[in-house]
Amino acid sequence: MKPSLKIAIAGLGTVGSGVVKALVARQTLLAAQAGRKLEISAVSARDPKKKREFVAGEWIADPLALASGDADIVVELIGGEEGVARKLVEAALENGKHVVTANKALLAKHGKRLAELAEKKNLQLKFEAAVAGGIPIVSTLREALIAHGVDAVKGILNGTCNYILTEMEVTGRGFAEVLKEAQAKGYAEADPGLDIGGGDTAHKLALLSSLAFGIAPDLAHMKVEGIEHITAADIGFASEFGFRIKLLGVARQTETGIDQSVHPAMVRARTPLANVDGAANGVVVDAAAAGSFFFSGRGAGEAPTASAVVSDIVEIARGSFGPVFGRPAASLKSLTPADPGAVRSAYYLRFEVLDVPGVLAEIAGHLSQAGVSIESMIQRGRAPLESVAIVMITHEATRQAVEGALKAIAASDKVKARPCMIPMEAA
Repeated sequence: MKPSLKIAIAGLGTVGSGVVKALVARQTLLAAQAGRKLEISAVSARDPKKKREFVAGEWIADPLALASGDADIVVELIGGEEGVARKLVEAALENGKHVVTANKALLAKHGKRLAELAEKKNLQLKFEAAVAGGIPIVSTLREALIAHGVDAVKGILNGTCNYILTEMEVTGRGFAEVLKEAQAKGYAEADPGLDIGGGDTAHKLALLSSLAFGIAPDLAHMKVEGIEHITAADIGFASEFGFRIKLLGVARQTETGIDQSVHPAMVRARTPLANVDGAANGVVVDAAAAGSFFFSGRGAGEAPTASAVVSDIVEIARGSFGPVFGRPAASLKSLTPADPGAVRSAYYLRFEVLDVPGVLAEIAGHLSQAGVSIESMIQRGRAPLESVAIVMITHEATRQAVEGALKAIAASDKVKARPCMIPMEAA
């Protein structure tokens, strides 16, 4: 058997603790699978006094010192796109050490440059745990679905948002109430902005786009919208039309370029993504002639994410090397964004209006002038001097056309709230 592979771990939070426990508990089986013993040589974390269930490796106060120690692999689980995490990954690669990370923010911003550094040094930079927890979507895109290429990748990539939307649907409660409960249960952070605002999904989508289309990770050309404005009424109307609302990250290859967006979407009920509930994640890959593939599972938490980290460690121990993003980093192209006019969708529209004569005609007139036609509609009740909902599903149109019509409609004194606009997504 080969000499032991020494592993240094920076960050002993939920995921880091899970990695240590897995490496210790399954050391004999993992050694057999890896072809060599996997040895934790050093660990570092913010709080040295915190009580932990395990003792493993030498304690190192300064995580940056792990980059110059005797480890063969540095596992970065600190997080953040800058600061200590970035310095540690750069230093580890410069010092000839392989890196395993779950840091999607770091790779979404600096992925190409770090990949170039790793490949220049003939080192591995692996990140299976950075996207969708225990779902092996990174290795699938990098290795398994390369024969015919990828036309599109779309997914539910944030468990916090999916949990909130599922609970709103099941209980009929509003967004703020369910978010507060999610925070109490540990499904949402004390500051949930990155999750509910779509930023976390955007980081993950940038990595999937890079793997799928051979581009450098790109956040600049991505439209990002969160779920804060989704109401229980929207979820109820979606159900009446035969849809469910999910926060999706979607990247598509079009004739004019690549379209990337994060947005709440109406997903037809009983399709694979529509059936992903709670804190789970799900990804659909349209692999051209090979067809469509669906992956689902736990997208976060100690066990699934630690499993992804350990799988990367084992791959490195086996000597399974390859380009970070599936092709040489120097060949990763800059993203050419799709022409907005080339991307079309049907849309769900909700208007809160005064129930007075002429309001429906006014709305329909603005939509017609923008070239947006209506497929179906729900109008509820009569409530003089109070607002009522008018809900529509449009035929396919460009986002620009729909947004233009909504801007004109919102200026009416008969419209009492910002119109809600949600794209329909076949999935």
